[in-house]
Amino acid sequence: MAIFLNKDSKVIVQGMTGATGMKHTKLMLADGTNIVGGVNPRKAGTSVEIDGTEIPVFGSVAEAMEKTGANVSVLFVPPAFAKAAVVEAIDAEIPLAVVITEGIAVHDSAAFWAYAKSKGNKTRIIGPNCPGLITPGQSNAGIIPGDITKPGRIGLVSKSGTLTYQMMYELRDIGFSSAVGIGGDPVIGTTHIDALAAFEADPDTDLIVMIGEIGGDAEERAADFIKANVTKPVVGYVAGFTAPEGKTMGHAGAIVSGSSGTAAAKKEALEAAGVKVGKTPTETAKLARALLAG
Repeated sequence: MAIFLNKDSKVIVQGMTGATGMKHTKLMLADGTNIVGGVNPRKAGTSVEIDGTEIPVFGSVAEAMEKTGANVSVLFVPPAFAKAAVVEAIDAEIPLAVVITEGIAVHDSAAFWAYAKSKGNKTRIIGPNCPGLITPGQSNAGIIPGDITKPGRIGLVSKSGTLTYQMMYELRDIGFSSAVGIGGDPVIGTTHIDALAAFEADPDTDLIVMIGEIGGDAEERAADFIKANVTKPVVGYVAGFTAPEGKTMGHAGAIVSGSSGTAAAKKEALEAAGVKVGKTPTETAKLARALLAG
């Protein structure tokens, strides 16, 4: 089992023919991802050969879905065109759109999030400004390195891309059911809570690791959800304990309002919900090991 992505997922890449899209399409293929097409209206009808695999390029997401049965799109579209690309994916009702692009205007992210909601949330959005998600040994949709861990029974949800990679590496000998990088922008699609609910329902996930960071109140809301709905053990880490007070750090989402949003406030909220919280990624990994060891 896995959440959101598995070996049967048929993936298209919006922006595949650009330099970044091409680079990561090659890496996703190497990880065993079933990439069935790319989307670029200017290159519709052509194809691209990557390491011996011929990948057709379609003029739209709807056409790609009709011809290939695609159910996942990974977007490597420049910020100025990203909103239109996500709206196109939503209009085509593709079940999952993974928006890797960094630097999308918050107004644009809010607009396509609201648009997805108005269409009945038929398209799950992950991101933007995220590393995507991976189900090790099955499929990789995004930019998470595929060789740092193996299949296992830990579920990981993280705001931070690099901390996603570090946690996967720290616990590589145990392995992961799925790892989801949700992105650190102020407006994102899939939240900690969405991933927690999915991991709670996944019979092959035994423990959940949740990584947050200073700013906003997403982790406090996740703590309330865990307390009410999650029966599996959860281990947490909040990046930003050493950040100077009152200073905005890192991701655009990391804006601290009063005591809410600080690393200490988030740690307190999570611990009150029964979550063991590490002060460093390595300490967090040790907590996870101890819980799995029973």
